[in-house]
Amino acid sequence: MKSSEIQALTTEEVIARINEEKANLTKMKFAHTVSAIENPTRITKVRKDVARLNTELTKRKAEAKASAATESASE
Repeated sequence: MKSSEIQALTTEEVIARINEEKANLTKMKFAHTVSAIENPTRITKVRKDVARLNTELTKRKAEAKASAATESASE
């Protein structure tokens, strides 16, 4: 998943996507532990996607907090 794709999502979609990807990652790790999966590098890709999504969510929370602080300071 590219950064531009993540930025196009709404905050609710980002949160939903994080939950989906974390569940997918857990399933893949379990499947890989039981028997080797076909493409183990996919685990790394999913883990990095979760990190990208979390980074975008943190960025949005920081921006919201900063905008709220500037609004309250201007009053």
